[in-house]
Amino acid sequence: MGEIRIIGGQWKRSKLPVPDAPGLRPTSDRVRETLFNWLGQTLTGWRVLDAFAGSGALGFEAASREAGEVVLIERDAKLVAGLRASVQRLKATTMTVYASDALVWMKSAPRAGFDLVMLDPPFAADLFDAALAAAMPLVGEGGLIYVEAPREIAAPAGFSVLRQGRAGAVHYHLLRREDNPAP
Repeated sequence: MGEIRIIGGQWKRSKLPVPDAPGLRPTSDRVRETLFNWLGQTLTGWRVLDAFAGSGALGFEAASREAGEVVLIERDAKLVAGLRASVQRLKATTMTVYASDALVWMKSAPRAGFDLVMLDPPFAADLFDAALAAAMPLVGEGGLIYVEAPREIAAPAGFSVLRQGRAGAVHYHLLRREDNPAP
């Protein structure tokens, strides 16, 4: 088992365990630092969804930066147990972990309920298009979707690419909703 460190906010330098699990690829320190430089160092009051949470690195970074609510979705029971243990250890009262398939969960989540949805599905599963389609209704006008993928992706209708970058084989994108979401 490995570990990663939270890089900013109230839990800066706190360690998160990273169990050995097929397809688990925690977002690197460099990419997380870039993302949170783009977003701003504080996310006070934001509602954040970390779908395909895995190690929880993205969600814990958001919570560490004062997000008002962070929801982590993970279907692997071993990873869910690890996420719940980290939430308890850090006394992360604004975080909730759900043991669920992220695509199924997002399809039943309230529309326009999140300020930021973070998508980092397992690369081998090729869920990027389905995950993006499921996430789009979850953010309101001006809301953001962060996506990691093995290739560059185009912004879907109603969204624009706010920022994008690449670190090795990982392409990362920050998309902003431009239109009014359908009711």
